Amino acid sequence: MPASEIYTIAQAPVTCHAFNADRSQVAVSLNSTDVQILTKKGKDWVATDVLKEHDKTITSIDWAPNSNRIVTSSQDRNAYVWQLTDGVWKPTLVLLRINRAATFVRWSPNEDKFAVASGARAIAICSFDPENNWWVSKLLKKPIRSTVLSLDWHPNNVLLAAGSADMKARVFSAYIKEVDERPAPTVWGSKLPFNTICGEYSSPSGGWVHSVGFSPSGDALAFTSHDSSLTIVYPSDSTPTTHSVRLPSLPLVTLAWTTESTIVAAGHDCQPLLFTSSPSSNNSWSLTGSLDSSAPKTAAKASPVGRLNNAAFQTFKNADSRGAGAGGAGGKGEETELATVHQNTITSVRAYSGGVGEVGEVSTTGVDGKLVIWSVDSGSVGGLVGKLGGMRM
Repeated sequence: MPASEIYTIAQAPVTCHAFNADRSQVAVSLNSTDVQILTKKGKDWVATDVLKEHDKTITSIDWAPNSNRIVTSSQDRNAYVWQLTDGVWKPTLVLLRINRAATFVRWSPNEDKFAVASGARAIAICSFDPENNWWVSKLLKKPIRSTVLSLDWHPNNVLLAAGSADMKARVFSAYIKEVDERPAPTVWGSKLPFNTICGEYSSPSGGWVHSVGFSPSGDALAFTSHDSSLTIVYPSDSTPTTHSVRLPSLPLVTLAWTTESTIVAAGHDCQPLLFTSSPSSNNSWSLTGSLDSSAPKTAAKASPVGRLNNAAFQTFKNADSRGAGAGGAGGKGEETELATVHQNTITSVRAYSGGVGEVGEVSTTGVDGKLVIWSVDSGSVGGLVGKLGGMRM
């Protein structure tokens, strides 16, 4: 299945991206202190605005579809909310109260608050203070023991999932009395005062939790870890059910649910992979294939400790063992072109078209400066299924 649309939008790494509601504009960070607003003109994306307020590298961006507000986080320990007024993007101060870099940011579903992850072993839950015209925060702290790397909101606007470098994925209550209505009971619990821990999970072999995501219903949680695994948790029973897919490839760093039974995840392997669940086998999950039809279709024997015999891993292996790709003796480097659309790590995958639980397309950006729109069709996914045998645990 070919990629629907491929754009080279920069000659620099794209660390994160977020589209506006009608997908006519996209905000990107090119590993710099500025946010570029690109507008679709014909077949090209053209820079039309630059948001300048941060003084260190921007780490994350989110664009609220209904209020049309952009929130950005940065290594400068700050976050800003940007509002388009009279054709000009104007920032509003956020009082984060953190002393380390802000690493990730996401609006809540109701867009009345947002969460900012940080290296300060804390998550700032921010809501607007109209009297002072700024955003104030309350901090989720315990029991976080290291940098928080990713966040995702539950559909009820109260629960928040977080993945961190202490090798844990957690579900917190981010209930703010002045902002939220009392939430209805969920599979994650019924009594939800602020900073309640509703769940704490680890991957099979440990490792930093790079990304987290609630299913469209909010009844399941998925997270990827640096041990090259994708784990899905169902907390509905008295004993939570956990399914882990161990990959013979490089780690995944980002994921997006497309339906209640499908997930697209990507990372250092330079291709978006599709995972599906099987209701007939107790909702167990397996790797279905790659959205990238140009990806290698041969693989080493699948095993939890194996490695996919693809260009991405071989390039990494050669660079590690022989310094290949950086120019060897005589100044001649080896061929480093990968047999994938993305030529480097995919840093972000996000839903692009379709409603909640019915995503038809996803977008990815990567270190190679590309923006790619992929069609998600489990019936025509190619590449890895027959070779990997749908590895699962």
